[in-house]
Amino acid sequence: MRSIRSWLLGWLICGLAAAAGIAAFAIFHTAREEANELFDYELRTVALSLPSNLETAETVEQQGAEFEGISDDRILIEIWDKEGALVYHSRRSPVLARLPQGIRTIERGEGHWRVFGLQQPDRFVQVAQPVSVREALALHLALHTLWPLGVLMPVTIVLVLLVVARGLAPIGGLSRLLATRSLDSLEPLRFGGSVPVEIRPLVSALNDLLQRLNVASQAQRTFIADAAHELRSPLAALKLQLQAASKNGTLKDDGHTIGRIDTRLNRIIRLVQQLLTLAREDALPASESTSVSLRRIGEQAVSDFSLLAEDRQIDLGLEFRYPVTQKDPCNVLADPHGVSVLLNNLIDNAIRYTPQGGKVDVVLTLIAGRMAFAVVDNGPGIPEKDMERVLDRFHRGEHTRGTGSGLGLAIAARIAQRQQLTLSLANNGDGAGLTVSVSGFASAGERESATNA
Repeated sequence: MRSIRSWLLGWLICGLAAAAGIAAFAIFHTAREEANELFDYELRTVALSLPSNLETAETVEQQGAEFEGISDDRILIEIWDKEGALVYHSRRSPVLARLPQGIRTIERGEGHWRVFGLQQPDRFVQVAQPVSVREALALHLALHTLWPLGVLMPVTIVLVLLVVARGLAPIGGLSRLLATRSLDSLEPLRFGGSVPVEIRPLVSALNDLLQRLNVASQAQRTFIADAAHELRSPLAALKLQLQAASKNGTLKDDGHTIGRIDTRLNRIIRLVQQLLTLAREDALPASESTSVSLRRIGEQAVSDFSLLAEDRQIDLGLEFRYPVTQKDPCNVLADPHGVSVLLNNLIDNAIRYTPQGGKVDVVLTLIAGRMAFAVVDNGPGIPEKDMERVLDRFHRGEHTRGTGSGLGLAIAARIAQRQQLTLSLANNGDGAGLTVSVSGFASAGERESATNA
């Protein structure tokens, strides 16, 4: 379907062009008719203005100021006496037959003449003019009447363009407002100015749709959170019962079956925990940022995962990359809980996919002049073909090892998006391991500068 703008401009400009053409034709026709009447009046004036004395008439025609345009207009003058003899005719002009009194158009040879005859007491005066000359002069005068229309048309078209653009500006503003909204923003649309009456029903319908989508989305998130919460308790109880039965000997087996059950049960418990975390992150609005130390969050995360890393014989540590040093508090504006969950997911993901005896480092550094942190491991990395999809929920590569569920990086990406941070992944240059960087933290000093200003 064509745009409303193109449809309006097409019809308005074509309509104006058609109206201007009709008006131009009417103006031209009217001006031409009036010019012909003016030339008929000229013939009468010439016939009535000729002196009664023949010699004087000839002198006046050739030198008189009143007849200066006669030669230009190719007017023919002929005079007959009372006896009907031709006593005078204009020089360099053909002789026409004497016609009855009055005005008429005749054909002579290949041309037409406009002739006016006047009967006077002692003579008959006949004045004539070629129709071609009259037409050329009438056309010249008529075209002179059309120049205001020629100026008016471009001005009108420019005015139409401006008016249509101005009239459709609210629709363009609505389109830009919708285009710049994030995928998770379901708040009602709010215009800076007043909403035109014509698009007010559209805005109301969109706001109603957004409200219903928000209710449905909240219901879905609540269901996932409730389901994950309800599943976590019985699974934890089942885990404890399995451990108790294995210890007191009531569950007898060679150990392999119990080990597989325990592994799968741990995987289910972790999946439910990640689903609960993801549901909470989806349900949470953008929280207000506070001053938080990335160094303390990093130290706490390394401490929390030290036992897991030690169990897998992985070297886990916190590093500082120049110009960041151990003495720097690394204060930034962020949501402390969100950043902590984000870093914990990245560390847990790195430990699970790094082979035993490997290394995982949490690095505090600067990226583009702002504080950032990176989780670097020497695991298998990610194939380039899967690099764009690893942030999708439940996506795992074909050759991925470990017991993950494909939610760790998705949770980290969701938290980064909610806090307006940039999460990027890159395989290490030496071909071993992966680096996940989180950048874009605003420094705590920026808020102080804005407050003082």
